[in-house]
Order: sequence, then C-alpha cells, then structure tokens
Amino acid sequence: MEKLAAEVIKGDDWGRFPDDLEYHSGFGNHFESEAIAGALPRGQNSPLICPFGLYAEQISGTSFTSPRKLSQRSWFYRIKPSVTHEPFWPREPSHKKLVSEFDGSNTVANPTQLRWKPVDIPDSPTDFIDGLYTICGAGSSFLRHGFAIHMYTANKSMDNCAFCNADGDFLVVPQQGRLWITTECGRLQVSPGEIVVLPQGFRFVVDLPDGPSRGYVAEVFGTHFQLPDLGPIGANGLAASRDFLAPTAWFEDCPRPGFTIIQKFGGELFNARQDFSPFNVVAWHGNYVPYKYDLSKFCPYNTVLIDHGDPSINTVLTAPTDKPGVALLDFVIFPPRWLVAEHTFRPPYYHRNCMSEFMGLIYGGYEAKADGFLPGGASLHSCMTPHGPDTKTYEATVARGNEAGPHKITDTMAFMFESCLMPRTCPWALDSHFRDLDYYQCWIGLKSHFSDDKTDVKSNDLQNGNKSG
Repeated sequence: MEKLAAEVIKGDDWGRFPDDLEYHSGFGNHFESEAIAGALPRGQNSPLICPFGLYAEQISGTSFTSPRKLSQRSWFYRIKPSVTHEPFWPREPSHKKLVSEFDGSNTVANPTQLRWKPVDIPDSPTDFIDGLYTICGAGSSFLRHGFAIHMYTANKSMDNCAFCNADGDFLVVPQQGRLWITTECGRLQVSPGEIVVLPQGFRFVVDLPDGPSRGYVAEVFGTHFQLPDLGPIGANGLAASRDFLAPTAWFEDCPRPGFTIIQKFGGELFNARQDFSPFNVVAWHGNYVPYKYDLSKFCPYNTVLIDHGDPSINTVLTAPTDKPGVALLDFVIFPPRWLVAEHTFRPPYYHRNCMSEFMGLIYGGYEAKADGFLPGGASLHSCMTPHGPDTKTYEATVARGNEAGPHKITDTMAFMFESCLMPRTCPWALDSHFRDLDYYQCWIGLKSHFSDDKTDVKSNDLQNGNKSG
C-alpha cells in the first residue's frame, strides 16, 4: 500500500487547485491515503471509535459477494456521514435531455450514418450538469445493463452543489477547457488530451478554470471499466497500469449552508439539501476510486508489413460483458503513430461492423475524413451500417501508390466508443442544427475503378510481389 499526505484547505480557499497536485499511481490498486497522519484505523475497517472522532463509511462498486478479484470498494473516514441530508425531491426545472432508459418512447432507431459539427458554448450561465445532454445509448440503468453517450458544453463552475451519478460510471473526455474535479477521495486536474473516470455513486464537483468547456462522456450501467487483456502482444504495451492516477486525500471542514446534492437516478435528477460539504473525507483506503489518464502516454502497436490493423489494437479501457471478447463499451483512441505497411491501403478500410461506433475528435484531423470531421464534433456508425474513408481520402491514398513510404500521423487525437449493443438516438440529436445533413455526400463521389483487363491484374500482382503458377 501507498500513503501520501495531502494538504488541507478550508473555508474560502475551497476549490483552489495547486499546480503540484499529488496522485496515487496504478490501475485497480488498493490505495490508502490520509490528509492527517493517523486518521486511518489500523487492524480493522470500522472500529467503535475511529481516530479523531471520524465516521467510518463504505462505498461499494460491486456486490458484497463478488469474487475477490472483481470486488471494488473503499472505506471513507469522514467528519460527518453522507446520510446526513434532507429527503430527495425531483429537481426543478427537470433536465429533459438526459436519458438512461432507451426505448421507443424517448429515442429513435436510425441506421443512417450520422455526424455532428462542434456544438457552440452556451451564452447563458451553464455548469457541467445543465450542459450535459444525451446523444444515444442502449439498455437500461434500472436493469443494470447498457450504456449512454453524452456530450457537454459549459461555461461556469458548479456552485454550492455536488453531482452524484447512481446510474453508472462516467468516462469523461474533455475537448476544450480544463476540468478541476473535486471528489470524496480528493482532487483531479484534467486537461484536454486526458480522460477521467468517475465511478458510480461518487459525489463530485466540476470547476472550469478556463471558462468555456466542451467534451464527451460515456456512461456504462452495471459494470466498470478495466484494462483490456494484451493476448499475443505480451506483458507490455497500450495503456500502462502505472500511468493511471488516483487522487490523494483532501478535505474541507467548514459550514456549507444550503449545499445541494444533485443525484442522477434512472436518468432523472433529484436534489437533497445538507449544511456541510460532502468533501469531508479525512482519510480513505480501497480500490474503488476516481482516476485519470493522459492519452499521450499510450503505447500503440501497429502493422509492420501488410494490411491495416483492426481498431481494437488501440483499446485504452474496456467495459466487458459476460461473453468473452465482446464489450459493452470499449474506449479506443487513434493517436499519433507511424504507418509503415507495404502494398496496403493505410486509412481504415471500408467495413460493416456488428459493433456500433461513436467517434469524437479532441484535436487535429482524422486520417479517414479529409473534411467535415472537426474537433468537438462527433459521428455515429451503428451496427452493420457501412462506413469508411471519404472520397477525398480514398483518391489521395491510391494516388500515392505503393511507393508512398513510411508516414507518421501527427498532431491528432481521435477516439471511439464502441459497443456490442445497438444504440437508439435522441430526437434532439437528430433534429439539432449542428447535425451534418450532408454527411452521406462524402462517399457519393466514390467511383468504380473496376477493370476486367487481365493485363492490369497481372501487373498489380507483380507490383505486390505475387507470382501466379
């Protein structure tokens, strides 16, 4: 176990983030952290009287009887327990663009290739909660199986309130503006190019030190993200466990009159009032914690001779199903990397997939779309809907021929949320004036290059190093 001390900030300094925040390192580790030395009980989790008169409280991310290797839980030692609040009541006005139950009453089945332009930052004051809206999803948070994909646009920090998602885990991908996130385990500073996972049930606040902010959120119901198996790759590569960072203990101890806990439950929002901050955890230990990851640390693997690898080789995190190799949701990135394959069409090939793919772009351009796919934008290619490089990308690629030589993709970071479930799309996403209604046009210009001239076939075989008998 590792123990790191963290500073204590009280009163009006709450929410200030130093540049040198300390973190625990490692994915899925069992950490322990104290903001005051000696605050963690020794030898047991729930003594009759905890050090410094603290309350012991457990948060469970898995059932009590889950196998030990799958069990996720943490113990908090806090000034007041989280149960000390008034009853919940429905938040007014209600948030009409959050969905966690996907059926014909609130969402639409649509196999068409969809693309959206970057959404503008709102003019009116909007925090992370009010700026969060669902694009698509499948399944049900009540049935503990499924996912939702959201986006957010915000321009102000959350004020005297904290958010708690009872439905599932959030994987947040900021595209514009840093996020300062305060959680019960401590603080996380998350910049574009990093991601943060906020597990089910944790209370957190999002501050916006840079003002306007925009990004993407994947939510999974009934499971948690884990590192993918590496298989024949071996013991190293892709996302390294040590590069995942969890917060260290930090707390505040001062009155917070009228502080509001906003809980998402079944896609609906509920408020409960309390007179203290939920961030009063003086010490904690466990393996159920928020964490962040810097995407630039990803170690990509790639083709070194022929053919373009499947995108699964770039999986950062996966939320598995009970069926081996089939993900409820994969988080896949397309980072800077070398392309060196010979006699190979190097952008992603044209394909139809039994999985559904939602793509976003953090910065730069995407190798398969020369035009129209912009940072902050998104696309959705659903189950068995064909997709692939646009016309301009295809023609430019084949024009370079087999002697193009090695090429490095630079200054880009695209990503994909991929799921085995068929998503239903929210009507406001389909009706949005940010939807690119001409998206299909990017493929219309693809023309036939077919020739039945056998001389051409033999010429191509010789160029590719193939010999016929």
